[in-house]
Amino acid sequence: MEVKDANSALLSNYEVFQLLTDLKEQRKESGKNKHNSGQQNLNTITYETLKYISKTPCRHQSPEIVREFLTAMKSHKLTKAEKLQLLNHRPMTAVEIQLPCALQVRRKMCVACPETVCSFLLFADGGGE
Repeated sequence: MEVKDANSALLSNYEVFQLLTDLKEQRKESGKNKHNSGQQNLNTITYETLKYISKTPCRHQSPEIVREFLTAMKSHKLTKAEKLQLLNHRPMTAVEIQLPCALQVRRKMCVACPETVCSFLLFADGGGE
């Protein structure tokens, strides 16, 4: 993936989880410890973010699941932010998907039935916990 405009890129929880996990592994391999307060702060932020994000569905996602999701969502007229919200939250019931779909219908770009989108999201156990 190539970011053409760094200010307009959106990252999924999966991408953040992978990045922080890789950084944590690199730091372990290099053997660098907390030398200054800046590094200590970065370590704390990394730890707390990983602790939080590992409780979300992104822990069970993979590049293939993300790719399949985005391919399946092409037929629905969702914004990038809506797709990202669905991917990050990974709703598993019609009730959980009600708000994102209500916003889509309110926008009147597409009146796709929420059940259609929900049926895809229910497809993979890889997205659940």
